[in-house]
Amino acid sequence: MLPSPWRPCALPGTHWAVHPQRPSLLLPLLLLLLLPLPPGPLPVPGLEDPDFPHLGESSQPPPWACPWRCSCPQADVVDCGGLDLRVFPDNITKEARFLSLQNNQLQEIPYNELSRLSGLRTLDLHNNLISSEGLPDEAFESLGQLQHLYVAHNRLSLAPQFLPRSLRVADLAANQVTQIFPLTFGEKPALRSVYLHNNQLGNSGLPSDAFRGSEAIATLSLSNNQLSYLPPSLPAALERLHLQNNLIAKVPRGALSRQTQLRELYLQHNRLTDSGLDATTFSKLHSLEYLDLSHNQLATVPVGLPETLTILHLGRNRIRQVEAARLRGARSLRYLLLQHNELGATGLPARALRPLRALHALHLYGNRLEQVPAGLPRRLAALLMPHNLVAALGARDLASTPSLTELNLAYNRLTSARLHRRAFHRLPALRCLDLAGNQLTRMPAGLPGVLRALRLQRNQLRTLEPESLAGLGQLQELGLAHNRLRVGDIWPGTWHELQALQVLDLSHNELSFVPPDLPESLEVLHLQGNRISHVGPDAFLSTPRLRALYLRANRLHLTSIEPQAFLGLPHLRVVDTADNPEQVLVHLPPSAPRRPRAGGS
Repeated sequence: MLPSPWRPCALPGTHWAVHPQRPSLLLPLLLLLLLPLPPGPLPVPGLEDPDFPHLGESSQPPPWACPWRCSCPQADVVDCGGLDLRVFPDNITKEARFLSLQNNQLQEIPYNELSRLSGLRTLDLHNNLISSEGLPDEAFESLGQLQHLYVAHNRLSLAPQFLPRSLRVADLAANQVTQIFPLTFGEKPALRSVYLHNNQLGNSGLPSDAFRGSEAIATLSLSNNQLSYLPPSLPAALERLHLQNNLIAKVPRGALSRQTQLRELYLQHNRLTDSGLDATTFSKLHSLEYLDLSHNQLATVPVGLPETLTILHLGRNRIRQVEAARLRGARSLRYLLLQHNELGATGLPARALRPLRALHALHLYGNRLEQVPAGLPRRLAALLMPHNLVAALGARDLASTPSLTELNLAYNRLTSARLHRRAFHRLPALRCLDLAGNQLTRMPAGLPGVLRALRLQRNQLRTLEPESLAGLGQLQELGLAHNRLRVGDIWPGTWHELQALQVLDLSHNELSFVPPDLPESLEVLHLQGNRISHVGPDAFLSTPRLRALYLRANRLHLTSIEPQAFLGLPHLRVVDTADNPEQVLVHLPPSAPRRPRAGGS
């Protein structure tokens, strides 16, 4: 499953998760074999061998020979991991198929000891002190059945010159490797995964025939190295290629012409410019779904994008304008990330994105856009535009996107005078609206009745009227922090229709006491940073479901909270009264569990 760079109602500034390079192959392969073991079968991450043993608990010593201090739960399994070993253990049975030596201090692997273990299928040397001198070239000559080799987190400067033809998974990540040899990974017809990230590989250390005869490789990780251009002659069967965090400034013509099965390509954090790509760079990638070109130096959207592309990440480049012609071929695109570029007033011409009929989420935060782009795709569900220069929102600015479920215009320059009362009228599916950090002095009008989350913190709101929240019976979260609200400016009946509200944030306003008649459904109430000096016995009569109450940094003293204030709150779990002038005496109802609370007693 491809990584999704969008989740509903995401907060501004969210960093989207980078798809993991591989399963947890760097975890000790046989760590779960250490006694005592949980009952039942044990899955081993990253292991592709269907014959790997599933072990249960055993309190009896094994009837077969086992090296001192090691664990041998089966006759062909030897686990000497995490024993602080400095010398390769002797007395390892020749029948061993799985040998784990990870997390020790081994500096060398003696050839004569390893050559005896001709039946090994998995060898885990992860996290030792092994240098290239300590791993002789002939070390693997006798291991004709080896399928899984883990040598990550050691001190290799050169890769082994020869690895067995039977290999399926090879992990040499996090070493100091500067040189790969033709038979390190070449001529391995069963090899599927190669991990070389976090080394010191340059292009000169990666020969053109490095993967010749190993056409089954599906995952290749070369991230965090010193490559200056995309290596040629990569395996044709690649499905995932990680090249992020290199020095790549150019993708040579034809370098990706054979990789028709490639699904995920990671090129972020490199030095790519427009001249380093051409019209054919991506055009032959007929299976490509995920392309990450973020954190480069691109000034335009690349041409020749394949029709299969689903996620395109172009954030943190220097793109000033998006041309419709460059995106026309990417008809399957669902996520387009253009955050932190240089898009100005003309950066997204009208209908530039209209050909992207499948587009689901558009990320534009951190640009210099002065208005919502016109002619957006009708199926667009998420439009994220925080930290731009949008100063007005007209009645028809969002008319082309009736499917929007999330709209984020936080930290722009919107004022109430230039926010049309029908701006949101054509958004019947809108669930999350974020207008935080603008210059609004009153609540927006005409909000959709299906709205679930409304964020208006850090504006200049001075009053709340019942009409402004009318019809929002499905609203669950309301953020009003950091405004200028006083209790007298909250009109009676304001909360009357908010029958589903669970979280209300009124922190950092100018409230002198708890607002009355809060919604019965309320579970979390933020009142910190106000001017509250007294909490009366009837303050929470209308909120019997309250679970968490935040009153820190107000003007409360020892006896400011009446003993009866919390009597009708059987679900109350948190009362935060820290940072008040005095420690506040809090009387929780008898049915509430008594836990330590900041500022309470």
